[in-house]
Amino acid sequence: MTNWKTPPVKPSEITPSEVYYRRRDVLRLAAGGALAATLPGALLAGEKLPNLAKSPYTLADKLTPLADVTHYNNFYEFGTDKESPAQNAGSLKTRPWTVAVEGEVRKPKRWDIEELLKLAPLEERIYRLRCVEAWSMVIPWVGFPLSELIKRAEPTGNAKFVEFTTLNDPGQMPGVRSPVLDWPYTEGLRLDEAMHPLTLLTLGLYGEVLPNQNGAPVRVIVPWKYGFKSAKSIVRIRFVEQMPQTSWMKAGPSEYGFYSNVNPAVDHPRWTQSKERRIGEFLKRPTLPFNGYAEQVAGLYAGMDLQKFF
Repeated sequence: MTNWKTPPVKPSEITPSEVYYRRRDVLRLAAGGALAATLPGALLAGEKLPNLAKSPYTLADKLTPLADVTHYNNFYEFGTDKESPAQNAGSLKTRPWTVAVEGEVRKPKRWDIEELLKLAPLEERIYRLRCVEAWSMVIPWVGFPLSELIKRAEPTGNAKFVEFTTLNDPGQMPGVRSPVLDWPYTEGLRLDEAMHPLTLLTLGLYGEVLPNQNGAPVRVIVPWKYGFKSAKSIVRIRFVEQMPQTSWMKAGPSEYGFYSNVNPAVDHPRWTQSKERRIGEFLKRPTLPFNGYAEQVAGLYAGMDLQKFF
């Protein structure tokens, strides 16, 4: 059983000393366009977000250091290796930025990023993030439940799925000049998955404004699914009746299913998913069903064959 409680973490553990040697890198990326000019104090990417609420959805796991969280990334819009996003994402301009909410909703709207920052109280949630490549991290994300935005959109009875579309700009994102994926990057959730209280509309991490390479200025985090389900740099959220075709489903339908729940019993065709290596650790550990969130989310899939609907 998962024990949701605020862990007795010392300040030195919340902000490990080793993160500071990366501080100039983060600020350099911010100078490339992530200036949050209208936030209190004109905060830069990598600077502290004020007035974070306490969250009941907090794990006691040891945190992955910020230096690793911000320099070991999958973000193909900036390159396919793990180091390229931190090196290349300085070209991303996160102001101005809007997110269009459209489709099967009664109240479509184009939200400015500053509006989203004020839509609901921001809170810090320590979540596990499990990559399909069998590595994982534990990250204190900052945001609010995606359901807060969905409720304001008022989905119609025809809305069964939510499709996320990310920025597609070759001028800012050198990776989209490559045919490695069918751009723009798209992802999707079933509506009840999107409404689940664990699904986080994310605007920061480690108490700071979200860095470019981690999906600035807004992304989703779905902690019981593999990391590629958590779309980054979102520009459109569309409510639809039919299951959307996502980027990785198109690229490799035998390897990447729509649901993509963390399931140690279903191997990737090219490697096992039964174990994972947490970044910063040498030994592997067993992978937990639903990434350790089975108590909260298994009911969403009652009666489904999770080897068929992978």
